[in-house]
Amino acid sequence: MKQKRKIAFGRIFVFLVLPVLLIICAIFAVRMKLIYDGKIVANVPDPEKYPVCGVDVSRYQGNIDWDVLASQNVTFAFIKATEGSSHRDPCFAYNWQEARRNGVYAGAYHFFSYESSGTTQAQNFIETVGNEEGTLPPVVDLEFYGDYYAEPASKQETRKILDELLDTLEQHYGCKPIIYTTARAYYSYILGGDYGQYPLWMRDTNMKPIVKWKFWQYSDQGQLEGYDGVQSDSLEKYIDLNVYNGSYEKFLTDFALPPKEEQE
Repeated sequence: MKQKRKIAFGRIFVFLVLPVLLIICAIFAVRMKLIYDGKIVANVPDPEKYPVCGVDVSRYQGNIDWDVLASQNVTFAFIKATEGSSHRDPCFAYNWQEARRNGVYAGAYHFFSYESSGTTQAQNFIETVGNEEGTLPPVVDLEFYGDYYAEPASKQETRKILDELLDTLEQHYGCKPIIYTTARAYYSYILGGDYGQYPLWMRDTNMKPIVKWKFWQYSDQGQLEGYDGVQSDSLEKYIDLNVYNGSYEKFLTDFALPPKEEQE
């Protein structure tokens, strides 16, 4: 009797269960290929709930036609300005000027370095960006890179650098900087620290962040018109996609921004 049951179960598995599993695997493989090719986005936030959309860019997007990019429901853009204590993005000045000229609310971001003081990093940012009214707060991009993936910097030393950087930027600009971070960096350095008052910009390309966030980078494989980021070692065909957590009116109020007609 047991042998007959085993045979019957085996037939059910081969003829019913196995084909279904193969179909599911095939659908999953096709979906992942479409995501990789940029044809679809893994998570698309509900546009009614998150109507304020934006991008973040750097030299990797190459030459950007901000008039074209802005016409694709791009309300805001975070633009890379600096990295560490000396590096400056070569496209920053152009992107900063053209984004704002085309009615996009712009914010400058700094890529955090584990290897130099927060004070000198802040000075690099301030000297590069300057002071402009009607812009988003400065952003500190805290994530892992290079050898720090395998051997993370200590929490104590990282927070020391981060605190210096945030404090100097806040004193200069008169507002709390935004912290951009990944889930791993958040749980390694931000959680449990004295960072609750800083607006949080979370990167998660798999699901909506479970922590309290102001901005969400939901895709690093978006494809829009208006930039020449070709596939090469230096340019990128994709563009990061983001949403703000709230309405357009709340977005303006949160950051003391003028309405677009006044900005233009």
